[in-house]
Amino acid sequence: MKKFLLEVCCGSVEDVLQAAQGGADRVELNSCLFHGGLTPSIGELIVAKQSVSIPVMTMVRPRQGGFCYTDAEFRTAMADAEQLLANGSDGLVFGFLNADGTLDVERCKQIIALAGDRTKVFHRAIDVASDWKKMLGQLIELGVDRVLTSGLAPDVFYGIDVIREMIEFAEGRIQILPGAGVNLKNIDKIIEFTGCDQIHVARFMSRVDPSTANNRDIFYGGALYPPEDRYDVIDGSYIAQIRTHC
Repeated sequence: MKKFLLEVCCGSVEDVLQAAQGGADRVELNSCLFHGGLTPSIGELIVAKQSVSIPVMTMVRPRQGGFCYTDAEFRTAMADAEQLLANGSDGLVFGFLNADGTLDVERCKQIIALAGDRTKVFHRAIDVASDWKKMLGQLIELGVDRVLTSGLAPDVFYGIDVIREMIEFAEGRIQILPGAGVNLKNIDKIIEFTGCDQIHVARFMSRVDPSTANNRDIFYGGALYPPEDRYDVIDGSYIAQIRTHC
């Protein structure tokens, strides 16, 4: 197999460190991966850029639950984007839709103009598009560099037919980055079938933090009540296996 570019989805600076140690070529920095990834803090970006030499893309997403934002949410997204760029982000990852699942062209134009010569990535909002071919064509016209997609499927492995079609449709005018559910068991098939030259992965391990052990009845989160004595971090050894495997 040809060598491909490996991007790792990260939710913290520790994730970024593990990804880089595992051999990632690029990372996408978020917060709150439980909700699909939201805008990271400026502090996370600053420390990430100080810690690794690979490109750090940053998510611009002001809230979970869709991609059609209020005026205040969009202003927040733009303010965040400005600060991310000012603090060294190598590119912005974004997605603005109208309520009917069509591309919000005007808002996309604004963030693209703000990004200037930094990399512009449209995220998996395309996977809920009412017409992905029309949207992909619009993104090409707008000057977006890359699209992250699962091929309109919950798992990229089940969306490989669409991803292959996207790559053929793009004809090199925009990069297609498959992601969601990629692992050592399916990565060969995904790359070989789609013809992609880069891929987006995430693989986590659990770490224990015993500082809450004195009172097991206390929870600081929402109704789901996840364990308060552990958290997930990118599994650098698994990333290294992917890097070595392909």
